[in-house]
Amino acid sequence: MSTNYGFIKAAAGSVDIRVADCAHNAAAVAEAICAAEKSGVKLIAFPELCITGYTCGDLFCQHTLLAGAENGVKSVLAATEHAEVVAVVGAPVTAFGKIYNCAVVMYKGSILGIVPKKNMPNYSEYYEMRHFTPGPEENGEIEFLGQTVPFGTRLIFRCRGFEEFSFAVEICEDLWVPESPSLRHTMAGAALVVNPSAGDETIGKAEYRRMMVRAASGKLVCGYVYAGAGEGESTTDMVFSGHSMICENGVMLSETELFEGGFAVADIDVEKLWGERRKMNTFMSCPDGYGEIIFDMDVDCAHFDRFIPQKPFVPSGRADKERVCGEILKMQAAGLKKRIAHTKCRTCVVGISGGLDSALAMLVAVEAIDSLKRPRTDIIAVTMPCFGTTVRTKSNAQLLCEALGVTFKEVNITDSVLSHFKDIGQGREDYSVTFENSQARERTQVLMDIANMTGGIVIGTGDLSELALGWATYNGDHMSMYGVNASVPKTLVRHLVGYYGETSESEGVKRALLDILDTPVSPELLPAENGEISQKTEDLVGPYELHDFFLYYTVRFGFAPDKVFFLANRAFDGVYDRETVKKWLITFLRRFFSQQFKRSCLPDGPKVGSVTLSPRGDWRMPSDASAALWLDIAENL
Repeated sequence: MSTNYGFIKAAAGSVDIRVADCAHNAAAVAEAICAAEKSGVKLIAFPELCITGYTCGDLFCQHTLLAGAENGVKSVLAATEHAEVVAVVGAPVTAFGKIYNCAVVMYKGSILGIVPKKNMPNYSEYYEMRHFTPGPEENGEIEFLGQTVPFGTRLIFRCRGFEEFSFAVEICEDLWVPESPSLRHTMAGAALVVNPSAGDETIGKAEYRRMMVRAASGKLVCGYVYAGAGEGESTTDMVFSGHSMICENGVMLSETELFEGGFAVADIDVEKLWGERRKMNTFMSCPDGYGEIIFDMDVDCAHFDRFIPQKPFVPSGRADKERVCGEILKMQAAGLKKRIAHTKCRTCVVGISGGLDSALAMLVAVEAIDSLKRPRTDIIAVTMPCFGTTVRTKSNAQLLCEALGVTFKEVNITDSVLSHFKDIGQGREDYSVTFENSQARERTQVLMDIANMTGGIVIGTGDLSELALGWATYNGDHMSMYGVNASVPKTLVRHLVGYYGETSESEGVKRALLDILDTPVSPELLPAENGEISQKTEDLVGPYELHDFFLYYTVRFGFAPDKVFFLANRAFDGVYDRETVKKWLITFLRRFFSQQFKRSCLPDGPKVGSVTLSPRGDWRMPSDASAALWLDIAENL
């Protein structure tokens, strides 16, 4: 079995048909299936009744058309008997003395099953009850083209050896009714829902259709493959746009332009869908009355072309980014506002370093204090220079505080740290972890004591990425009374600070934040060299953009290291080579597991996104868990 990393490439679209010309339509369908196979497609959906055309009207009652439809299906089977593609093709089927509007599910020259439409629209421009019978409630079998085939609305099609690749079918109107078949399909084990459709186009309908498909895929935690009828249908009273879509758990992966024809194609992550379902105790299983049809298919990622963003925590597009940044700042401020009001504290104490994290914490504190209609001087910003502090970061800290109008204090901790070194026998030139952590703990002591003196609370500045890596000094910057950045990853911190600077009415705030954005990320715990920062975090633990990527897919979706590695190499192709990605993935896994004890006793902080490491919220992990299984995979990549 080839490696597929849980992805299945699906396609949905229309071909140029001729109404009632079954031979022509079948040839077009077969050609599209064969072309799709060359592109790596493993599941393809065509529109409702595409073998005949949806708009045949009373011709559906003609024996000639029904026989032509059977022959059309037969010719598609013959032409695609070697194609490694499961195709869902719309056609009228006669059974039990009735005519049914069906989806014929075929694979490598055989019919896997036939699914009849359950809900027949018989209003406005639709007259389906005139010709078709709704599908029966119970599954059965029919004879079709010399085969005994499963027939019913409750069929699940599943790939042997790739159990996550499972799908069921509903047809057009089935989506629009209050209790869609897809509801039971997904509860019965379908990861994907395929919908061959023939809805006509009217003003505003495309957006409504788009909303319906996205909502269905999100509510049912499924992939939704929707094929709309288009070119070639009769325009006597209606027009058809060929609008086709592929959604995954509420996200539109691909769609066709109206009246342009062609196919929407996307790699659907069915492994991710099943992972989401397993986490949701409210997603109940209900397989009663369903039949399962197994097929064999070798699925790989040889033609994988899904776009993988380098920064999954950061929205793409300026408008979305600005909206999300605004919302996050409001959430952070709302959390802190409640804590301030509840504790009736007189001040908020923030350690300000001139770096991104402390700048963001300061901005959040300002927003919270402003919303409480209290003076900004109730915020005490404390800068604590020591061996590694540079003029640039120190001046940026002061400039920002002056521009914001908060109380600013400078407490030089050099003498205190040197005295502590003397007490414990630490050498002044010994740049060990003790040298660094002593400074971090002294800074925290200063902040805590100033908070005690002023009746305040200390606002934590550490971010989600640092917590994931354990890049915090235990009982140092690891500790606070409220950590406003606790669920904000490093790659997003930069955008939040930038957004605040861009929208601020203060030129002083803008200037200070712009220079902070240009300053390398550093704890500044080692002496500066020629006045410049000598200790750059990303030189030590690795690029934060990689670590945030690993964090997102490891924690949010529970992906194995080999899949995370596969996705990272796709996302960062041309930026980092495979060995570099592997190196930092191993580093991430080692640190993530070994540093859990720091996360097990985190201060409170607001959840603002889909990933958080609070032991009281989304992440409960024993501090002594072994990373062996994960590292074994990563080290053998």
